Amino acid sequence: MKYPLENLTDSEFEDLVALICERILGMGTIVFSVGKDGGKDAKFVGKANQFPSKTNPWDGKIIIQAKHTQRSNASCSDSDFKSIIKNEIIPKIKKLKDNNEIDYYLLFTNRKLSGIQDAKREDIFTASVPVENRLIALERVQLWLKEYSKIVKTLNLNKLLLPIDFKEDDLKEIIFAFSSFDIKESGLSDIPTKRDIERKNKLNKLSKDYFDNVLKNNINYFDQIENFLKDPINEEFLNKYQNTINDINEEITVHRDEYEKFEEILNYLYKFVLGKSPELDNKRRLIRLFLHYMYYNCDIGKSE
Repeated sequence: MKYPLENLTDSEFEDLVALICERILGMGTIVFSVGKDGGKDAKFVGKANQFPSKTNPWDGKIIIQAKHTQRSNASCSDSDFKSIIKNEIIPKIKKLKDNNEIDYYLLFTNRKLSGIQDAKREDIFTASVPVENRLIALERVQLWLKEYSKIVKTLNLNKLLLPIDFKEDDLKEIIFAFSSFDIKESGLSDIPTKRDIERKNKLNKLSKDYFDNVLKNNINYFDQIENFLKDPINEEFLNKYQNTINDINEEITVHRDEYEKFEEILNYLYKFVLGKSPELDNKRRLIRLFLHYMYYNCDIGKSE
């Protein structure tokens, strides 16, 4: 069983890394608060339980860093990750070494790492760093999750395996067609009042914070989606849209009790579509826009 760790938030992945480090290093793992970390998300000082091995564990000041990505196909050989290592991580490690704050360095990521990639990574990472270090990638993390089932339970990682599924190709085609238009805000000063959105939010357990700070930002674009779908020339896309909302609604109805808040469903659907259709990466804001429109227009979720 493999967990789609790209569907975690950055902070959730950091929590996962901290719990793994408690097992492989020790309960003395100290986690730092969110913010400027100076190249460290956590640290451990002392003799490790079993890393890199039980017979020869690290003993000293161990700095831990987590680098999470929401891209399901991301690799350690990607140019953006190499840039992060070269321009961010290596300088921070050198600064920590100069301040005598580090003896060993652990970098965790949910990116894939092949044997060939590992050899290339050594050239730009290990050899350039003045302390012993390891890159822990997706494959190793997944093995530890199999070994340490309590971590899976503590973080409720099984929620990532919920089988919400639908034919995302239709939505992809709709988004590409819609993106060819000049998309502008409608200039509405107030939220349209054609529905009792507060009641709908309560029925679906969509939080006020999510509505006010995320979904509400897209409302001024909804009239353009509506005009696009109503245009007779786009009848094919309207049909695809209707098939899509029917599929999504059925999946939500079947699995609704497995999610606490409705924004978790919207976030899952967004990552599902992007993961299945990486060619939408530069149009990913439109994925959320359409999902928010579906919800606000009462096409998905409870309305009564």
